[in-house]
Amino acid sequence: MRRLGAPAVSEFLPLAGVRVVDVTSSLAGPTCTQLLASLGADVVKVEPPSGDHARAWGPPFVAGQGAMFLAANAGKRLLVSDLSTPEGLETVLRLADESHVFVQSLRPGAAEAHGFGPDVVRARNPSLVYCTIGAFGSRGPLRDQPGYDPLLQAATGIMSVTGLPEQPPVRVGVSLIDLSTGVWAALGIVAALSRGEGCTIDVSLYETALWLLSYQLVGYLGTGDVPSREGSAFAQIAPYQVFATRDGELMIVAGNDKLFRSLCRVLGVERFANDPRFLTNPDRVRHRDEIAALIAERTQERATDELLGALIAAGVPASPVRDVGEAAEHEQTRALGILQHLDDFTTLAQPISFDGERLLHRSAPPRLGDYDNGQGPAR
Repeated sequence: MRRLGAPAVSEFLPLAGVRVVDVTSSLAGPTCTQLLASLGADVVKVEPPSGDHARAWGPPFVAGQGAMFLAANAGKRLLVSDLSTPEGLETVLRLADESHVFVQSLRPGAAEAHGFGPDVVRARNPSLVYCTIGAFGSRGPLRDQPGYDPLLQAATGIMSVTGLPEQPPVRVGVSLIDLSTGVWAALGIVAALSRGEGCTIDVSLYETALWLLSYQLVGYLGTGDVPSREGSAFAQIAPYQVFATRDGELMIVAGNDKLFRSLCRVLGVERFANDPRFLTNPDRVRHRDEIAALIAERTQERATDELLGALIAAGVPASPVRDVGEAAEHEQTRALGILQHLDDFTTLAQPISFDGERLLHRSAPPRLGDYDNGQGPAR
């Protein structure tokens, strides 16, 4: 069995000594437990003999594994156990008896059916923090339905506000709900551990998705107006969208009246700032299409780099629309030290630093063969 390597450069390990049983798959649960591992917890990932199905999600495959699996499972140890057998179940229950945290993300009712629901596990270990990561939540008419990130994007309205107005709704290009749910689960676990008492935590993709729609929901509940798709624009602010240049595209964010006046100066159209249609942000939002068309006429005359430099010099937030490769290779990404090489692949370290030290992963994700024949995890 491959052992955890020595701690990485960062020694901020507040969860050192905490053992976590990780019975999760896909992305939300593994994101949660990977974060706990980065904070020092001893995370034991329990997988069936066939492995976490995310190992086979691809292409792309990196070092023989699915990129999603590699991105969410660093710093963990592995226990292969068939939880449908009495022997496999007893192995995991004994491990839970000696652990501080238990995280599971099985289909609704599956943990209870297999014999490791919260009532059973916490009866054996009352001080345990038991976290369930579900799809639609623990109550309500949809509680027993399974769900994945794109399904929840559809069910909660996120897809309805994503894309171009004249086109069908589209999925957000990242697994935003999964990743956010994982962070919320980790936050809840850390809070429960700090209290020093066992408890049961429930988080769900549905609740996270509603939280991500917070200001759209507040607006709807207050006015009855249903938000719509705006493309790259932002419904509450204008101009606040992508504009074509002579040789590319720029995201331009004129988030207040001062920035709008600065944008007008850069574009050589100071008169727009004094136009009654555009005096304040509410005015500009009401006349969004008009101001966008007028700005687009000017941006299309300028080269991307030249206009970007002028906007930044004037204090107007702007950025080229980069692809993933360009962002990965950008000097800002490298300067932040967020790319971390583990064994034979490169992943993202955690997006947080303590006293200037990046929170890093302490080891690469375990390979499916790196376990101890089901006799319990070894150090």
